[in-house]
Amino acid sequence: MKGRETFFVSGVVFYLILSSFAYGYRPVVDLGTLGGNSSEAPYINNNGQIVGNATTSSGAQRGCIFDPTGNGANTNLGVLGGNQSAAAAINEKGQIVGMATLSGYPPPLRACLFDNTGHGANKDLGTLGGSGSWANSINNNNKIVGWANDAAGNTRACLFDSTGGGNNANLGSLGGEWSWAESINDNDQIVGGSYTYGNAGIFACLFDATGGPIINLGNLGNDGSFAFSINNNGQIVGYAYNRSGDNRAVLFDPTGDGANKDLGTLAGYSSSFAEYINDNGQIVGEAMINDYSSYHAVLFDPTGQGHNVDLNTLIDPSLGWKLSFAYGINNNGWIVGKGINPEGYEHAFLLTPEPATLLLLGLGGLTVLRKHRS
Repeated sequence: MKGRETFFVSGVVFYLILSSFAYGYRPVVDLGTLGGNSSEAPYINNNGQIVGNATTSSGAQRGCIFDPTGNGANTNLGVLGGNQSAAAAINEKGQIVGMATLSGYPPPLRACLFDNTGHGANKDLGTLGGSGSWANSINNNNKIVGWANDAAGNTRACLFDSTGGGNNANLGSLGGEWSWAESINDNDQIVGGSYTYGNAGIFACLFDATGGPIINLGNLGNDGSFAFSINNNGQIVGYAYNRSGDNRAVLFDPTGDGANKDLGTLAGYSSSFAEYINDNGQIVGEAMINDYSSYHAVLFDPTGQGHNVDLNTLIDPSLGWKLSFAYGINNNGWIVGKGINPEGYEHAFLLTPEPATLLLLGLGGLTVLRKHRS
């Protein structure tokens, strides 16, 4: 494939068409817990496998593979000797990464490659010579990224040795004491954030997997930004502060030249975060008011025209759900996140589009990708 043409459906047209359906998504699937009261699902792969964390009957938080049917056959991924864990991502091969605690007090955090059978053969991925680490993303090349402490106590974006042999790579920073890798695509492009010299401000970054120069992705006119997700087309989303000091969902200019796009928020809400972008250019996240007391899950208009859709308007209100956070969307348009279920508990959810909505989403959910060979 030598070329790609991208066409944008008008945000207004998309919104009007989508709003014409009674509900855009099938009934919300409550993904349940591990016997406790709460759960959240940050990631779904293109095979429909969902991971996150859930509480047990004793109140411990454990990494979890969720049963996508909602029938409760969830898998506890265990720990590394401690009592807490969380799964952050799963690739198309079913490999799962996240964090698990070791024994001790306070219990050290360690980046973890989980045994996806739930039998507990979890792998400690080590650190950069310090005390703690966390894995946030794994691509289909078995590359794992996250953060790790170095011997000096700094927190650094890290490319982990997937064998657990400890040959981890420090990806550097923009001069500050803290950097964090959040997402890696199948081209081994890595995004996250870093403080600048003197820890004066944190900025979204495009890291070099070989340890080369870091690209500062800038902001929206005020210090502060972070990149949460990069898709296989190199599109990057996250948040940045605008000139009014509000957090806004943003589509970053990957060149670092600053042509970043404010994706807006919802009516009556001042701030927003873009959590994930799939390979079709569909973006999900949430909108909130400034005191963070109210959140609504959002499907963002990637054109930046602000025709964003509150996912709560696309489900049957009689179900009694409030969808608060949309953390992930796969290439089939399936969305996972966290909301308040009818019983008043925070539970992980799964949304799958109705066929008519899926047709629109298949057109890129506002973006139509037409590929040709030559």
